Amino acid sequence: MKNTIIYVIAVIAATGGLLFGFDTGVISGAIPFFQKDFGLDNSMVELVTSAGLVGAILGALFCGKITDILGRKVVILASAVIFTIGALWSGFAPSIEQLIIARLFLGIAIGVSSFAVPLYIAEISPANKRGSLVSMFQLMITIGVLASYLSDLMFADEGDMSCWRPMFYIGVVPALILLIGMAFMPESPRWLISRGRDEEGKSVLARIEGNEAMEDSYKTIKNELIKSEKDKSGIKELMKPWLRNAVIIGVGIMFFQQFVGINTVIYYSPKIFLMAGFDGAVSAIWAAVGVGVVNLLFTIVSVYFVDRLGRRKLYFTGLTGIFISLLLLGICFTHFSYLGEMGKWLSIILVFVYVAFYAISIGPLGWLIISEVFPQKVRGLGSSLGSLSVWVFNTVVTFTFFKIVKAFTVEGTEIYLDGENLGNPAGAFWFYAIVALAAIIWGYFYVPETKGVTLEKIEEYWRKGGKPRHLR
Repeated sequence: MKNTIIYVIAVIAATGGLLFGFDTGVISGAIPFFQKDFGLDNSMVELVTSAGLVGAILGALFCGKITDILGRKVVILASAVIFTIGALWSGFAPSIEQLIIARLFLGIAIGVSSFAVPLYIAEISPANKRGSLVSMFQLMITIGVLASYLSDLMFADEGDMSCWRPMFYIGVVPALILLIGMAFMPESPRWLISRGRDEEGKSVLARIEGNEAMEDSYKTIKNELIKSEKDKSGIKELMKPWLRNAVIIGVGIMFFQQFVGINTVIYYSPKIFLMAGFDGAVSAIWAAVGVGVVNLLFTIVSVYFVDRLGRRKLYFTGLTGIFISLLLLGICFTHFSYLGEMGKWLSIILVFVYVAFYAISIGPLGWLIISEVFPQKVRGLGSSLGSLSVWVFNTVVTFTFFKIVKAFTVEGTEIYLDGENLGNPAGAFWFYAIVALAAIIWGYFYVPETKGVTLEKIEEYWRKGGKPRHLR
């Protein structure tokens, strides 16, 4: 029974990931239509797309401490309200300025949920199930991305340039599911005990771990809290030498998660497939749906293996595949004019392979690891730092993609669409491949193996000055 309760709680909370995925993915199918509806160039499209990411930065920046004060559950509920309002506002927006503001507002909820949800799930999960349960967040992100692509496809109409509006409206449905579902979920037991609400915390622990395991978990949590009592819960605490590795891991893994270029595919896949030779926005969105399906299926694979094979094996397998597929994708686009029809299908296969390796590795592992490596006293603040980092890096990647494409285009390889010179994305893909190679080297030193290790033991290991690669 207790296993059922744990999974129900994790799935309901992970609906925040579904919203995250939906509201980041929906923009890709909407772009070709609102770009024509408002008469925008690619630079303005980058601005609209990046507005949501700036909002996510604000959400991650200001909500870490609030999550430690008010609790994980309250903050997740607040994000559901913002998701609901933001979806309605985005669909209604009468001007491009209004759409930018609406996406900025919606982005706040994305930023908040991106750290509050994995943090909440990590703190209600037993150590032997934590990897797979927290990875549900990434699984739900991929379901959200796929749902957004299907929604885009359902409403896409090349005879009606305003068809992008219902693409945004549909986001209200999962937002209400999260709001209603979380209202009935318990608060994090670790947070309750940290606030002196021991009996409530023990009650939740008994529900999710059973009465026998509850006493041991309670004593372990209390002991770690006593050790942390003398430490102040603030940004200065994160800067202490014993937490240096945790901070490097939290920021570093999110840097590489974004700078291997995944969100250029999530946000701009229809544009990329148009470059590859697909005819019309609807055909390109169909290809993007394929990206969503691959992303979902291989995230399920990751959820299954993360507590069996461990974090490091998945990390290195995935990053190696990402590096090779990006190199080949660049070669494919470089010889685009020679490959003809075969190049179109080869490019989509390589994009699928790239997404598959990302989905089994650094995609879910980034969110999982930042929810594990920080001690209880600053876990909310530390997770917020990781989330803030991912949105800053995501914004940079998203805002610069078309600029990098143009800057790294080799003369004579330009791709034209409707008379417009789009450049060639080969150089951009090679740039991301170099980052993937750097991620492999960095990961050898800094990716810890946290499979089956309790959060309290991870904290104790940092206090002893242990090196990340030796954590077991």
